[in-house]
Amino acid sequence: MFLGLPIRFKSNQARAIFLLLISTIMFTGMAICIRKSALNIPIFEVVFFRNFLAVIIMMPILKSKGFGVLKMNNPKLFFIRALFGSIGMIAGFSALTLIPLAQATAISFSTPIFLTIGAVIFLGEVVKVRRIIAIGFGFLGMLVIIQPGVVPISLGIVLAISAALCHSINGIVIKKLTRSESPDSIVAWMVIMLIPITLVPAIISWEWPNLETWCYLWLLALCGTLAHMSLTRAYSLTEITSLQPLEFVKLPLAAVLAWLIFSEVPGVWTWLGGIIIFTSTVYITHREVQVAKSSQPNHGYRESKF
Repeated sequence: MFLGLPIRFKSNQARAIFLLLISTIMFTGMAICIRKSALNIPIFEVVFFRNFLAVIIMMPILKSKGFGVLKMNNPKLFFIRALFGSIGMIAGFSALTLIPLAQATAISFSTPIFLTIGAVIFLGEVVKVRRIIAIGFGFLGMLVIIQPGVVPISLGIVLAISAALCHSINGIVIKKLTRSESPDSIVAWMVIMLIPITLVPAIISWEWPNLETWCYLWLLALCGTLAHMSLTRAYSLTEITSLQPLEFVKLPLAAVLAWLIFSEVPGVWTWLGGIIIFTSTVYITHREVQVAKSSQPNHGYRESKF
């Protein structure tokens, strides 16, 4: 079953692949709705409505599971996650309105690279030579896309990198939260806490959306919610490393839709840099899973939260 539809799969792997592809489509649709919405209202308002409407969409799910899932054992970490989540969301949403969609998508592949570095600094994780080399290749890919010294570094690129950095910090916080909190609580509190945080800057430049913008805002919230639900479910069904190669579907999908809707044609450096970054992140993710499995030989595979 998928969202009430009687879809049958021969294996968990097939179901996970299907869910990941759905997630990829939803995330890309979300990016398009962000840009369309931002044509008529300020970006701060777009961020606010993404979270406010998502809570409305999630209410039936929370009610069916019982509001006890909202229990917090570590409120401080929830607030830190909400803070960096809001900064990352504002930066990422803004970047989507300033640079080509394919370029923003390619830069977003760098999040696991920043996450690995952060885990070394804040969690004391040990990173060996092969992963250091992979991180180096990841940064090389970013340089290929950005081309510093050749073309001016735009505000959009700075914001896209900032968003990837904030999302990596978020990942570290989530890793800590999973030790004491339920997944439902982590997901629900993200959008709930972001409502008051994002409302303040939204009020300053508030403009009421027109009918067309309301449609895009609802689609944005729906796509975002379905994307996270599908992705979480996909990762719970199989190993992350078996799904990582499919993540690259985001780049050609974003490129095609950006060409059809916004007449954007990504340059060769975006493709080359995106491939380099993506390859390094796949290797980093593979190594994280291998390390986790070798450190827990008697417990089988566990879903990686990192």
